[in-house]
Amino acid sequence: MKHGDETKRLLATSLKTLMKNKPLEKISIRELTDHANMNRQTFYYHFEDIYDLLKWTFQQEALQFLDLPESTSVWKEGLLQLFNYLDENREFCICALRSLGRGHLKRFFYSDIHRIFGRVINEFGEKTNAAEEYMAFLTHFYTLSLAGLVESWLLEEMDQSPVVSKLL
Repeated sequence: MKHGDETKRLLATSLKTLMKNKPLEKISIRELTDHANMNRQTFYYHFEDIYDLLKWTFQQEALQFLDLPESTSVWKEGLLQLFNYLDENREFCICALRSLGRGHLKRFFYSDIHRIFGRVINEFGEKTNAAEEYMAFLTHFYTLSLAGLVESWLLEEMDQSPVVSKLL
């Protein structure tokens, strides 16, 4: 692993630890860097602000489960791994959700999730000769659906377990 990646991961770990006891908006860069035993300039070398670090953390830890180059059958397993990650990091994810708000969190990840769903849906579209407009609609629909499902599940608004391998 590159030294820069190690530094980013250390900052991400510190952020997750601090977010267990404090809302994101109450965490300062100084507090974060002190917790990670590094100086503020090191933080700014890697990230613009604390929200940039939060996005990087989710991209590295959660969205990577969905971003699989293989077929859709492997992608289903990635979705299950995503929910396992969310369950294992529930405090951190709920803090992020409450700190950012539902609308902002959707915008936060929309492009990443949209790209991933787009690839999977285009794979289906090529097999069935579906119209491009229809595939774009499905990509948008499933992107928003996953975001809503994740929020509802994290906030315990639904009783079902996300054992998606049986649903898909």
